[in-house]
Amino acid sequence: MALLVTAAVFTSCSKDSNNNPDPNPGKVDTTAISGDVSGTWTKGNVYKITGSLQIAEGKSLTIEEGVTVLFSDTIVKPEFIVKGNLYSNGTAQNPVKFTVPDNLKTSANQFGGFWGGIIAGPTSTELVLNYTILEYGGAVTTEESASVKAGLYKAAAGERVPALYYSNVNGKLVVMNSTIRNFYEDGMYLEGGKVLIAKNTIHTTGIANGDAINIKSGCVADVAFNLVYSPNTNGLKLSNSGDRTPQAFVIGYNNTIVNAGWRRPTTKGGSIWVEKGVRVNLYNNLLANDRYGIKRDKGNPEDSANGRSVIANTFYYGYTQTAVDQFQPSNEIIAGANDITATTAGANDPKFVSYPLNTDVNNATFDASWDFHLQAGSPALTKGKTGITRNYSAGLTVNGVTYTSPEAADYIGAFGVK
Repeated sequence: MALLVTAAVFTSCSKDSNNNPDPNPGKVDTTAISGDVSGTWTKGNVYKITGSLQIAEGKSLTIEEGVTVLFSDTIVKPEFIVKGNLYSNGTAQNPVKFTVPDNLKTSANQFGGFWGGIIAGPTSTELVLNYTILEYGGAVTTEESASVKAGLYKAAAGERVPALYYSNVNGKLVVMNSTIRNFYEDGMYLEGGKVLIAKNTIHTTGIANGDAINIKSGCVADVAFNLVYSPNTNGLKLSNSGDRTPQAFVIGYNNTIVNAGWRRPTTKGGSIWVEKGVRVNLYNNLLANDRYGIKRDKGNPEDSANGRSVIANTFYYGYTQTAVDQFQPSNEIIAGANDITATTAGANDPKFVSYPLNTDVNNATFDASWDFHLQAGSPALTKGKTGITRNYSAGLTVNGVTYTSPEAADYIGAFGVK
């Protein structure tokens, strides 16, 4: 069936033996797709996935706005292997959706696990997710899983798959205006590439562990204006593990991270974790009701030599005294310049437009009516650092389109006043 999908993209019409025109020129069989795919999946169609997919090395698949990629086989639990290029181009009104049948979207299934994830290998040179929704995945691998057979990600049975894995140190990855939600494991697990992650929402990820965004060596990344809610472990895990070149360098700014880390009762669970020689510049991040402040692995910390890492203008809020106590500076919790902090519960209310700050910190259910914009008079307004250096201020060009890292705002967090 996958060959039919590919062929239909490039063939506008065909004729039968009687030279009669095809009554449905260019029609794609979307009812049972598996195997190799490439070409274009066209606007508004539903593509029913019944087995693992692969974009072969040197091939590309473009997914147009409004497409639904429906993982309908909950026994096979397919994965999407990308050895070539993937361009998922939704719009605000018509996002692309990687999803499962509606009857599976229940509170009992809030961490998904019904399909794997998008697993991009070291030959994937470009991958774009723009206005794209990934949900209800994170299946556990078996010996028959496509990623295990291809030697990708952890290449072993018994591992949960992240929503998105990317591993080409020379490749380009753009994730913008997108949503990752209801995943059993990490939202993103990145082991290489020029990376731009901006203006996304990531929530309800990780049931036993899992970070919203997990960045390793080989990545040079801008991570900005993202909303992260209730990751099992960290909102951002930033590490130079893996010893790939280049050294991991992450500029993370104007992110809002709420309720992070409480569902994993270990030393790692928190807001932002830095370790193993990663170079970080972190500015204007709003951390509300997280288990810890920005935290280092004190036995194997970030690259702080000669001012190579900078942390500043972080806003902290804790509804409980426990939360407040756990963001106080120590040899693990990093104090930054111009931080806005407090020592008593409830101080420095960020004044979100509509989010109850007394929400249980173990809550993982996201309410779409919540609004994390700031009200007038918020102490996070006008406290941001502007004019910061960004890796991709001149843009990252992918498939002929240039994506630019947004400028830092003069407020702290992902959202200012409406």
